[in-house]
Amino acid sequence: MSISIQTNVASLNAQYYVNQNQIFQNTAIQQLSSGYKINSSADDPAGLAVANQYAGEITQLTQGVQNAADGTSTLQIADGGLSNISQILGRLQTLASESASGTFQGSRTTVNNEYQGLLTEINRQAANIGLNTGGVNNTNLTVYTGGGSTQANAQVTVSLAGANNAVDATALGIGSTSVTGGGTSLSGAAVNLSDTAATFLTGTSQSFTLNVNTGAGAQTQTISVAGGVSGLSGTGVISALNTQLQAYGISASIGSSGNLQFGGSTAFTISTTAAGTGPIASTGSALNSADYNLSTATESLGFAPNTANESFTVQNAGGSYNVTLTAAETATQTSALGSLNLQLAGSGVLAVSAANGNDITFESSNVFSVNETNLGAGGLFTALGQQTVTPPAAGASNTGSALAALALLTTAISNLGLVQGNVGAGENKLQYASNLAQSQITNVSAAESGIRDADVAAAAANLTKAQVLQQTSLAALSQANSAPQAVLALLKNF
Repeated sequence: MSISIQTNVASLNAQYYVNQNQIFQNTAIQQLSSGYKINSSADDPAGLAVANQYAGEITQLTQGVQNAADGTSTLQIADGGLSNISQILGRLQTLASESASGTFQGSRTTVNNEYQGLLTEINRQAANIGLNTGGVNNTNLTVYTGGGSTQANAQVTVSLAGANNAVDATALGIGSTSVTGGGTSLSGAAVNLSDTAATFLTGTSQSFTLNVNTGAGAQTQTISVAGGVSGLSGTGVISALNTQLQAYGISASIGSSGNLQFGGSTAFTISTTAAGTGPIASTGSALNSADYNLSTATESLGFAPNTANESFTVQNAGGSYNVTLTAAETATQTSALGSLNLQLAGSGVLAVSAANGNDITFESSNVFSVNETNLGAGGLFTALGQQTVTPPAAGASNTGSALAALALLTTAISNLGLVQGNVGAGENKLQYASNLAQSQITNVSAAESGIRDADVAAAAANLTKAQVLQQTSLAALSQANSAPQAVLALLKNF
């Protein structure tokens, strides 16, 4: 091996290793300082790409957990509102049950005022929780939780769309219900008695002709309401009417639209003509449609004497009743009614004068049929065979409206329960989705850590190693730099 002054190969080698050991030491220090194994793309390009994907998933999942928490909060708010609406429905049932009792002695109008106010409150609360018809929560609520292999798998949907998931009064089917006393409106009863700013019958009076049958025979009565100098309020009119009507088992009330109506458990017809200032009803008539009835108002009885007997059969659950009207019995309405009610005694079917004062109607609280077997000249019926019997109107009795409301409230409570079930199921779904997202965050974070995080123990060992190598390489460099001085020994004698 030649000895050279110009090129110190040993020094060059030592310098190289000093530089490498310095890089090794710097890398170990950087890893220990940052806590990361990968501090630049050059450290591990492939690993960094995978770690970045994991970091993106963790970011999505972390926000997904927050989204699920927000969604759960929204559903919990709705759940609380639904619980409150459930309590309101219970109160509505109480009011309807109270009004549905035939022995109720209070004011059904007062009860209905509270009832209607609670229906309005249901609408307000349903809007506040976004579950009114078309409300912000009356839709498919989609919550992005992340972590799915597809967009669909990364979302949780809570279905609260459609009318079945709305809880306003209309959607629950109770928006048009009331618990007012039912009744039959006069054909001309278009006056709004519920208008508290109006007065009626000021300086005048209005008469009503009442044809009633209590089972003891037909009675025609006239009742009159006078307004006096100051007139009467709508409730004052009803009070004045009921004072006179209570003896006949009939009551007057204000209908849901403010019109005058009459109800009762006995057969009756009623008519009136318009009064002067502030009438309580225009010209009109009505028969008690709370019962099954057969009206002959379109027939031409007229009570002209028949030339032949008229026969028909009335049948109900109690049996058959054969009725015959002779010519003499049809000479007057009074005689006809007397004969009819005598032959129908015990059947529950009552004959009463029609509102027009000429014809006759048949009424019963139970279903019945009428079959004409022999026509009379100018008799009750103009054709042989079965006659048309009209069933009672649902809201024509004092308790009819309340009973109808009770049936609808039962359905409303059931429907509300279904919505509560959907909301509760949605809360559970979001909780399960949140649990999965949190589990995925833990596992994906572990996977990212395996790629990116520094092994502190290994890095510390590497730092110690690098420091030792750095010191030895520097010592070697010092020796390598001093080696060329040996050449001077060869030159001593020159």
